[in-house]
Amino acid sequence: MATFGYGRCSTAEQTTENQRLEIESAGHKLDFWFSDTISGKTSASERPEFQAMLIQIRDGETLIVSKLDRIGRDAQDVGATIKTLAKRNIKVVVLQLGQTDLTSPAGKMMLTMLSAVAEMERDLLVERTQAGLARALAQGKTLGRKPKTTPEQRESIKAAYAKGETVSALARDYKISRASVLSIVT
Repeated sequence: MATFGYGRCSTAEQTTENQRLEIESAGHKLDFWFSDTISGKTSASERPEFQAMLIQIRDGETLIVSKLDRIGRDAQDVGATIKTLAKRNIKVVVLQLGQTDLTSPAGKMMLTMLSAVAEMERDLLVERTQAGLARALAQGKTLGRKPKTTPEQRESIKAAYAKGETVSALARDYKISRASVLSIVT
C-alpha cells in the first residue's frame, strides 16, 4: 500500500517543500507527493493537484499532511473531505495532530471537537465585529465608504435632475458613476 503526501501553499513565492520535509522528518516514506499553489479559501474539491491525487490514491492507502488546513478551507470542507476519504478506507494522518488517523473513531471525535471549536471561534468573531460596529454607531461614527459628494452637491444633483438633467450628464459633471447619481435622486 502506498503513502501519499499532500501540501498546499498560497502564493508562487512560497513552496510546499518544507511540508514535504516535515512529513519525511517525522519518519514517513512518501511514495507520491502532490501539492497545490492555491489560496486556502479554495475548497479541496477545486484544487487541481488534490483532485489528481484522489484519482491516483487507491482504497486503503494513506494520505499524510502537515497541518489540518491543508485538507480544506474550513471545518465543513475538511469534514466533507475526511468523510469522502473515509468511505474509501483511506487513512488520513495530520502531523500537527500527532499520529491520529482522522478516519478512525478517535480521529472522528477529534475532528468533531476541532470543528466545534472552529465554529465557536467564527461565532465569537462575528459577535465581536457586531459589538464593535454598534459601539462605533453609538459614538456617532459614520460607517462605510466616505461619500464622493458633499451634501450641497447632492442637493444640487437632485435639483438638476428634477429640472430634466440626464443621469449621464450629471455623472459626467460631478465625476461620479451613474449608479451614484441614481442613488442620490431616487
